[in-house]
Order: sequence, then C-alpha cells, then structure tokens
Amino acid sequence: APWRLMMSLTPSRGCLLDLPWEDILVPHILCHLPLQQLLSLQRVSKSFQSLIQLYLANMRCFDSSQIGTAIPRAAFVNLLKDNEVLQQLALQNCSDWLTDRELLPVIGQNHHLHQIQLKGCAQLSRHALVAISLSCPNLRWLSLAHCEWVDSLSLRSLADHCKALEAVDLTACRQLKDEAICYLVQKCSRLKSLSLAVNANVGDVAVEEIAKCCPELEHLDLTGCLRVKNDSIRVLAEYCPKLRSLKVKHCHNVAESSLSILRSRGVELDVEPPLQRALVLLQDVVGFAPFINLQI
Repeated sequence: APWRLMMSLTPSRGCLLDLPWEDILVPHILCHLPLQQLLSLQRVSKSFQSLIQLYLANMRCFDSSQIGTAIPRAAFVNLLKDNEVLQQLALQNCSDWLTDRELLPVIGQNHHLHQIQLKGCAQLSRHALVAISLSCPNLRWLSLAHCEWVDSLSLRSLADHCKALEAVDLTACRQLKDEAICYLVQKCSRLKSLSLAVNANVGDVAVEEIAKCCPELEHLDLTGCLRVKNDSIRVLAEYCPKLRSLKVKHCHNVAESSLSILRSRGVELDVEPPLQRALVLLQDVVGFAPFINLQI
C-alpha cells in the first residue's frame, strides 16, 4: 500500500513531496517501505533522490539482508556515508565484500549503535572489534559468530569499553581461550545471553567465571565445548538463578548428574534425560517406542 501511494503521488501532481519531509515522509511513510524499493525510488526524479538521501542519513536501522548479501562495496559506503544516528547494524554473511575499509568509517561516525550483527564476516580483522569498542559505549548486543579473526586482545578492548553488553555471540571464535572469556565476563557482568559454541578451547575455568560474574545470565550456549565438565555446570546452577536455557550438546563430559539440577528448575536443555534418549534410540532401531510402566 505505501508503495502504491508513492507511485500515484508523483512530483508533477504536487502532493507527496509537498508534505514535510523530516516530520512526515521520513518517519511515517518511508520507514514502511523495504530498503530495496527505496533505493529504486531514487530513480523517479532528483527530488525523490534528495528525499531518499535524507532518509538514509536519518535511518536508525540498516540490515544488509534487505538488499542482499552481494552489495557492491561502493554502494554500501554511499548508503551510509552521511548517517550518524544508526542504532542497529546488521551485516551478517557479507564476507564476499566487507572489509575494515568499508566498516570502520561507518562505526567511527555512529556512536549510538547498541546492536551490531557481523556473523560470518570473515574478511574483517581485530581492528574492527577495537573500533567498535572505542566508538560504541552503549553497545548491548553483538554477534561475532564465525569471525575467527576475533582474538584475546580485541575482546579485552571490547570488555574495557562496552560494559553495558547484554548479549554476545562468540560462536566458533576459535582463537579465544578461558582467559579471554574470564576477562570479558568480569567486566561485563550484565550479560544475559552468551554463546561460546564450537570452541574446543573453552573449559570449566571460563564457565565457572561466567557463573560467578553474571548473575543475570539467562541463556548460555556451550555446544561442542569438549573441555566443559560436570563441576562447572554445578557451579552454573548454583550462581545463576535466572538461567532459562543451556545448550550442552556434544559436551561429552557433561552428564545427567549435573544437568538434573537445572532440569528440576525448569531450565530448557538441548539434551534429553537418559531414559528418553534410550527410548529414542530404541525407536530408531526397531521402529517403535515400547510401552514401559515407569511406576514399577
């Protein structure tokens, strides 16, 4: 509907563009259109081009998926060159084109960012994370999943400067070890959600420090953290009363003896109780789940 309105109210009819741009068009009409359509709208006339440039300069949220992951580098730079009010930036899986050269100017001029998504942006470097830490003091949500360039020094910079963090995704950041994770949670005690999945270097030391430093923790993903054992899960149960979900699939040293404590509190776990797992395996083998009287 908004798109049809745009097309019907052409500049020649003197209607749409006569409305106040900053008070009406940008916040109440353009915000309802997909970004891809807004960019196409620039071709209607020079007036529309100026209007869209004004919108881009005042845009609070930019999500590359609305355009497609294969954005030309020059186009990305041009889209955000005048914007200094971004609050949310999502650039997931832009590894084909996104480097520090494109990202750092955007980060450097947007100090109000509180949510950044860089999942799978493999061509960035540790300088990107340092820039984020120095420019975004109010950052609350950060995804660095599958960014293997994240190292302990850049994570320390993040911890030192972004203490309001509530959610961090460090999935498959394989350079990180217990020491780096401990430093992060000591500085960022407001964390509610943390993923350390697919990191064989993370063990009990990190998990115990998470438990003791982050009493507000609600979600923890330890999938594939092979060095995590029962003792740290018990500490987690003791120190994190607000925990709502825990992922420990493929953590072969974590057993039901520690998980049962969390299970009894209603914490969502991604592994079934031993009896349930046995029934599922049996069903896979024989094609049905036998009736078992659990009251015996």
